[in-house]
Amino acid sequence: MAPKVVLVTGVSRFLGGHLAARLAANPAIDRVLGVDTVQPGRDLLRRMGRTEFVRADIRNPLISKVISNAGVDTVVHAAINTHTGPAGRATLKEMNVIGTMQLLAACQQSPQVRKVVVRSTCAVYGSSSRDPAVFSEEVEPKDLPSSGYAKDAVEIEGYVRGFGRRRPDVDITTLRFSNLIGPRIDAVLTRYFALPVVPTAFGFDARLQMLHSEDALAVLERATTTDKPGVFNVAGDGVLMLSQAIRRAGRVALPMPSQTLGPMTRLFRGARLVDFSSEQLRFLNYGRVLDTTRLRERFGFTPRWTTLQAFDDYVAGRGLRPVVDPESIMALERRAGDLLSRSR
Repeated sequence: MAPKVVLVTGVSRFLGGHLAARLAANPAIDRVLGVDTVQPGRDLLRRMGRTEFVRADIRNPLISKVISNAGVDTVVHAAINTHTGPAGRATLKEMNVIGTMQLLAACQQSPQVRKVVVRSTCAVYGSSSRDPAVFSEEVEPKDLPSSGYAKDAVEIEGYVRGFGRRRPDVDITTLRFSNLIGPRIDAVLTRYFALPVVPTAFGFDARLQMLHSEDALAVLERATTTDKPGVFNVAGDGVLMLSQAIRRAGRVALPMPSQTLGPMTRLFRGARLVDFSSEQLRFLNYGRVLDTTRLRERFGFTPRWTTLQAFDDYVAGRGLRPVVDPESIMALERRAGDLLSRSR
C-alpha cells in the first residue's frame, strides 16, 4: 500500500533533500514532511516543491509530536551522518545514535506508523584480513567496527532490530549502502580521490565497490513507496581496485608504510582536506565487496550504474584532470624505449 504521509529526516543534505523532492512529486502521496536542524539551501528547498520543512532535532523527544500530529505513516531515516565535521566526534555520535533512538521511540508510540526505512551502511561488516571475499546480509563480521561512523551504524541497526521486536506490525527496510560516489557527493572517498597525491598503504590494494548517488535515491524511493521489508545490501555491480581507481582519477599514488599513514591522515584532517578515521583506513587497506543477490531478487532493484561507471561519472562530473600529463608519460616511455633499443 502506498504511503500517505511521509516524514524524511536529514533533508538539508543531498540524500534526504533529493528524496523528499522525489516523493513530493508523487501525486499518490498526500504530504511529505522534511525534518532537519537547519534549513536546506535555496536551490534544494526549491527542488523539494510541496515538501513541508520542519525545523526539528530528532534527538529531542518532541519529534514524537511532529509524527503524531501530522499522522505520519512512513518514516525514512536518511539523517545518519558520516562526516565528523567541526562539531567533533562526540556530537556526530549523539546525532547518529541518540537521534535514532529518539526517532524510533517516537515511531513506537505512534499507532499510525506502519513503515520505517533506514539508510545504513556496509561499514557494519568492518574490514579485516579475515573477511570473506563477498559479504551477504547473513554474514557476521570477523571484527566488529570499534570506532567512528561504522560503530554508530552497528549500534543503530541494533536499535532498529529492537524496535522491530516491539512493533512487529511495522515494516522495516534497512538499506546497507556501499560507499556513495557521484559528481554531487561530498564524502571521505570523493575527497580522497580528489587529492593530487593519494597516500596508500604499501603492499595493499583494496577491492572497492561503489554506489552512484542516483541509484541510492532510486532504491530509497522504491523502499518508501513499496512494501519491501528486510535487510538489503545496495551496491553497483563490479569491483574496482584501489590502484585502478587512482589511475582513472588521474591521481598519483604514494605508497607508504602502514605505520606512517596515521600521522599523514592527521595532517589531512588538520588541513580539512579528508577526515579519515581508523575504520576508513582499514577499509582502504582491505576493501569490501557485497553480495547484492537479495537486492535484485527480493527487493526487485538492479542499480543502473556499475561501480566502474559510477566512478567514471564522478571523475567526469568533478572535472578531475590528470596530475601528470599522459602525453608526457608516453613521451618518456618512447624515449626510454629508444635508448634501450640503441644500447642493444
